[in-house]
Amino acid sequence: MNQWPGVKLRVTEGWDEDGHHLEESLHYEGRAVDITTSDRDRNKYGMLARLAVEAGFDWVYYESKAHIHCSVKSEHSAAAKTGGCFPARALATLESGTKIPVWALRPGQKVQAMDEQGRPTYSEFLAFLDKAPSARTAFHVIETQDPPRRLALTAAHLLFVGENATAPTRAVFASLVQPGHFVLVTEGNKVRAAKVVAVSVQMDLGAYAPLTRHGTLVVNEVVVSCFAMVQEQQLAQLAFWPFRLYHSLAGGERTQPEGVHWYSMLLYRLGRMLLASDSFHPLATAQFES
Repeated sequence: MNQWPGVKLRVTEGWDEDGHHLEESLHYEGRAVDITTSDRDRNKYGMLARLAVEAGFDWVYYESKAHIHCSVKSEHSAAAKTGGCFPARALATLESGTKIPVWALRPGQKVQAMDEQGRPTYSEFLAFLDKAPSARTAFHVIETQDPPRRLALTAAHLLFVGENATAPTRAVFASLVQPGHFVLVTEGNKVRAAKVVAVSVQMDLGAYAPLTRHGTLVVNEVVVSCFAMVQEQQLAQLAFWPFRLYHSLAGGERTQPEGVHWYSMLLYRLGRMLLASDSFHPLATAQFES
């Protein structure tokens, strides 16, 4: 039975011709629509969202008071790939000073990181929270000047960002970093702020998310978090305390299968029960529940 006689489905946006969305958006692949009812009665939007779920959309999101966003998964978009990683060729620095690609890291090695006081240190590499050697993934590329640095990481990964060169930094999703922000970089034996001059998106091969004991890492001479999905560095570090203890007692995992680590999956499930839904990056659901 028609609950809304005379009311039709209204599509406000399908294919994005004007470039209003991020480059990995499914609006550029013909896999996403923004919808309302023809009478624009917002009281109907809750039911409209439920109908969209029943219609088979993979992702339905009450994006704003103006519309409902609906999309289907893509095997080529960042949303269908990993949530917090670096490309295989990204470089980490060992205690010896040798730079190696992140894919080559082995448990027990010490890599350059940052301690709680914001100083450079060398921290034990424990495991990969995600490991996808053959994944072709969309990465946000963040470039700085003085000193020049170039870092590629996935949209939901955290790095440390400040509003100016002397402002305190906080952990922020890579997708939120803009030119004019400042990120932390290493220069010699110190950590300093560098201004972001360009942000872009590129496709690259491989996706690796290294975890260190300190919860931080230096990749391509830029200081980053080891965590993603939830914009809370201290909470994530605390949540991985049992995992760090396990590695101390058991000596770690010498072989690790591809895919998201089981402990990350466990934390995500717990987080969905305990945290508000808006605590997660929008790509979180696509990664863990696809």
